[in-house]
Amino acid sequence: MLISGMSRNDATEIFLAGVEAVMPVHFIPSYIKVDDECLYIGSSKIPFVALNNIYVAAAGKAAAAMALETEKIAGKYITEGLVVTKYEHALPLKKCKTIEAGHPVPDNNSIRGGNELLSLFKKAGKNDLIIMLVSGGASALVADCPPGIDLKDIQQTVQLLLHCGASIDEINTIRKHLSLLKGGQLVQYTEATVISLILSDVPGDDLSVIASGLTVADNSSFEDAWTIISRYALINELPASVRQWLQRGVEKLIQDTPKPGSDIFKKVHNIIVANNNIALQASAQKAKQLGYVVQIFSTQLSGEAAEKAIAFAEALHTLGNREKTCLLWGGETTVTIKGKGKGGRNQEFALAALCAGKKQHHLSLKNITILSGGTDGTDGPTDAAGAVIDEYSLSQTTLNPCDYLANNDAYHFFKQAGGLLFTGPTQTNVMDIVIGLINPV
Repeated sequence: MLISGMSRNDATEIFLAGVEAVMPVHFIPSYIKVDDECLYIGSSKIPFVALNNIYVAAAGKAAAAMALETEKIAGKYITEGLVVTKYEHALPLKKCKTIEAGHPVPDNNSIRGGNELLSLFKKAGKNDLIIMLVSGGASALVADCPPGIDLKDIQQTVQLLLHCGASIDEINTIRKHLSLLKGGQLVQYTEATVISLILSDVPGDDLSVIASGLTVADNSSFEDAWTIISRYALINELPASVRQWLQRGVEKLIQDTPKPGSDIFKKVHNIIVANNNIALQASAQKAKQLGYVVQIFSTQLSGEAAEKAIAFAEALHTLGNREKTCLLWGGETTVTIKGKGKGGRNQEFALAALCAGKKQHHLSLKNITILSGGTDGTDGPTDAAGAVIDEYSLSQTTLNPCDYLANNDAYHFFKQAGGLLFTGPTQTNVMDIVIGLINPV
């Protein structure tokens, strides 16, 4: 899978152990069980005689795998289902229809996914159950357009947000207020009981942020959305229709998203089923098996990728190199796009650490390996999950990593110099894992 080097192989094994721990095949059976009389989901015990229909609605990068495991357990009791997932993430399903759509920018299939999800919710009655399976990516994969706003306006707005360095909670606050489904609004369209099993891909596991909170009460407001737009100086860059919609919301001319305490959530149960911490603990266990002393640096990685890469390198050097050590960091960084290159936040992180090692002697990569990878197997608009670097990363190339970093072009640097991490779609998504290894001579 990866380039040579025992430390690089160790880093890859540690990363993949984390990914494996949060695969739906492991966590779905812990939350869904059946016997001849009842469905057990989370802490709920529901007699089949009390249900007219069981519907499955799955959205996100892990949607197909979560639906597949649900079908294996309860397939004969499922009336029908819908899966909306990313292109090339579909799996063979018997009860669920699959729509593949655009990510991170929504496309026409995202609109179709939103429409069909809405239809399923409207179809389900008060004696029905909707098993909602939610994972990261659903904010883009499921889309709708408020009155007066078209898909191109939504796409342009999302691109602006992705390029300006906004955090995922900020981006999703905007998404919730440019939708009639997100921010808990989807729930108002059904009388059914809704139980959502949610795979977290956000720092802190904030239910209202994951997938823009399709079934979760929303604490944010149109005022918050407008503040974020102002913070990143995007007001004059927004499509006029989007700007006008948000302004009308601020002026209370449009109803805001439903808030905690709203009656529409009385029949809704939201459950976190796996998160980044579970992945980090599995990675830590694998590192120990490989002979490393392990420290988890943080489970709250956020901020600008290039800045956090330097902080991670500093932390590695603070530990010294007296024994084999593994430092782990979990979360999700952001990248403010200033260049015209190609890459993702994990590749940017690795390239920034490499550039720092080249420019600053005290951050040398001697005896150090750093891997940064997305647990979903996709880093930005590329086919790589991330990248790995060590003290040999520059020995086989004349390329200057700092030039490529300035152009946000990590992908093309690592494609030529070596170091890209490829996993393919993993069918899970709990943000990123950053691994630092110290292997003293």
